[in-house]
Order: sequence, then C-alpha cells, then structure tokens
Amino acid sequence: MKRPNIIRNLNKTLFIAIALLWIGLVGSTNAFAQDDQQNYRQYKGEVVDSDTNKPLVFATIGLDGTNISTVTNTEGQFLLKVPEKTEGDKVVVSFLGYKSKIVPLLQLNRERNRIPLEISVTELPEVNISVPKDAAALVRETMKRKGDNYFKDPTQMTAFYRETIKKRKKNVSLSEAVVNIYKTPYTSGRKDAIQLYKARKSTDYSKLDTLALKLQGGPYNTIFVDIMKYPQYIFASESFSDYVFTFARSTTINNKLIYVIDFKQRPEIARPLYQGQLYIDADNKILTSAIFSLNITNRELASRLFVRRKPANANVWPTDVAYRVDYREKNGRWYYGYSNVQMEFKVNWKKRLFNSRYSMTCEMAVTDWAKNIDGNHPKFKNQLKSSVIMSDEAVGFADPDFWGEYNIIEPEKSIESAIKKIQRHLKRS
Repeated sequence: MKRPNIIRNLNKTLFIAIALLWIGLVGSTNAFAQDDQQNYRQYKGEVVDSDTNKPLVFATIGLDGTNISTVTNTEGQFLLKVPEKTEGDKVVVSFLGYKSKIVPLLQLNRERNRIPLEISVTELPEVNISVPKDAAALVRETMKRKGDNYFKDPTQMTAFYRETIKKRKKNVSLSEAVVNIYKTPYTSGRKDAIQLYKARKSTDYSKLDTLALKLQGGPYNTIFVDIMKYPQYIFASESFSDYVFTFARSTTINNKLIYVIDFKQRPEIARPLYQGQLYIDADNKILTSAIFSLNITNRELASRLFVRRKPANANVWPTDVAYRVDYREKNGRWYYGYSNVQMEFKVNWKKRLFNSRYSMTCEMAVTDWAKNIDGNHPKFKNQLKSSVIMSDEAVGFADPDFWGEYNIIEPEKSIESAIKKIQRHLKRS
C-alpha cells in the first residue's frame, strides 16, 4: 500500500500556513467605530528572568480560579483585563521551565508591574527520576490518553488572534481579531469551528516593492497546531515510524515533573517532516507544550507546498517554518491555550542585485472559555472558512479602546510605531 504524502495532506488542511503572493496594491483601510465600554480594570507590566532580566516571551498571566488569561508579547510585556466584579483575587504567572508565581491582585499596579520568575531546576540526586526507556512508546501512550486528560465537553472559547508580516525587521501588514472558537471534545473527530467577532488591520504596501504577501488560513493555522486534537497532522499512524524519539532531559514546570522528548525524522526519509521537543507530564502522560519546526531539506519542494501564487520574475521559498503550542489546566483537565506559527521567506528577484526577506507570524491565545452545554456550532455560513485571509476580512485600526474588555496580546513597540506611521500616512492621503 502506497504511503500518502503527509505534508501534502497538511497543506490541504491548512495546518501549514500558506502564503499568497500577488503583484499590485491594495486600497487603504478604514477605521472601526468605538465599542461600548464595559466595567473592567486593566494591569500592564512585564515578565522577566530573575537572573538575567531578559523578557520572557509567551509567559501566561491568568486570574486564579477563573478562565481569564493572557500572554506576554515578544518583549515580555502583558496587558491583563479583569472585570470589576470578579471572584478571583490572585494572579498566576507561569512560563515553560520556570517556577510559577502567585501575585495578589491587590498588589498589582495599573502600570509598570515587573514580575521576575526563577528557573525551575530538577535536582537529580533528590528526585527519583525513572528515565523512559522507550520514548516513542511514551508519546504513543500520551496520545492514547487524551480522553482521560483533556476536555471531554464541547467548549466555547474566546481568543485573540494576531497576524504580522514583516519585510526584514519592518512591519508592513498587521491583522488582529477576537474570535469565538467552538471547541469539540478531544475524543471527537469533528473539527473545531471559528467565528469572527471583531477584527482590524493596518497595511503599508509601499514597503513591499509591489509584492503583496497574504496569509491564507488565518486562525485555522494556529488552531491546527493543537497536536492533541489533531495528531494526524504530525504523528499520523502511517508516518509515526518515520520519526526517532529520544529522551532529552527532565525538568519541573508548575511543580510537575516533565519529560522533554526530542523527535526528528529518520535520515533515510527524503520528504521533509518535523523535528522538535515534546514536554510530557511524567506522572499523568499529558502533553503540556510542544515546540517544533519543519525540516526544510528541499527548498523547491517546500516552495510548492507554501507558495500559491508568485510573480513570474521571482523565485520564492521558505527558509524557516516553526510552531509552538501550549496547554493549560483547569480542574484536572487540560485544554488548548496558546499557539504560534512563524515562517520566513526569501524572494530572489530575477535581474536584481539584492534579495528580499519576509517573515510571517500568526499567534492565538485563549483568553476565556465556558462549557458549550448544548454543543451548538454556528451555522456554516457564519463560520470563518479555512481559506480565509484575515487581512481581507478586517477593516482598519481604530482608537485604543476598540477592544473594550477583551484581553489581547500587548502590541510590541515596533508594531505601535508602525500603526502610528501608517495612520499618519492615511490621514495625509
């Protein structure tokens, strides 16, 4: 029996982010009207390494006893919005490989909170660690136990989605959205549905040399990184044996012993697969995080997988494709909390001396959730399509209060500067 092309299947399901390249300019953006304000308090700050003071990227900040949370941006900064009437009085700050910290809400300032975290080190002589003899068997068991360890009820999540396109280090396109995710049980074969609630964008195509990059798939690119819900996109039964799994080390995260498992494709496998690390709870066999990338060994093949359209006078190929997914726990059950997809492309123009480099990033963070008791999905016509292009769906950047009570990922300074510059350009136009 002929083995299916796994990467091609991923491409069809849009688990791999797809870049669209078109010649031409797109019209200017408009602004949203301001939303009604809700009663909430917001807290800003940064999470850093206690020893080096370096920012911790993608750290989680959540209100204890609730489903309210957010994550830090690439500068370690966060913005947490809390309803005025809330029962939670403690904020839990956590980061992969660090000791979690609990901070009383009353001790937080509205601005300039600085929260240092300490690295969590497993003292091998003091902890009786049984190193897994068969790492592949451990991964298989973890996948089989998802019905015991992850959400078993239909769940409706509120999530914040951000999509950024840069030319070298300059932002040229920014899209953001608040979406509703209709998450099906982890044991269900039914796919999750996403519904757009709010969206905005800002684009400066003057920096693109008449080359407009668009990312097809939007939030679906991030939701399909949920390995426990969609294991077939990476560790399909017919391709599982194409990987080598090895035990890398042990660590402690949130006072839990975690096995770090390395995986990579076997050297005799020619087609590009994945390589990275899985963070598995040693006692309960739970995948808590995964960080991995596509092994790009053949750039021509990779180009055919990712690039849908391109100018005739340009060769385009990806140079890096990386993924991350983090899970969170509530009452003994785990669920998808955050994911990130990063892609870098190189454009080689014919009859031009210099090449162009672009990077595309999309990330999504769950900021609230509740059981979807009736298990209802939005009607198909009201769902985002898996072929959606968020920069086409969104309209424009509005005032700072546009997002109201919704928790978002704090913008980086470079993003804020780009927004202001684009807004000034639009006003002059």
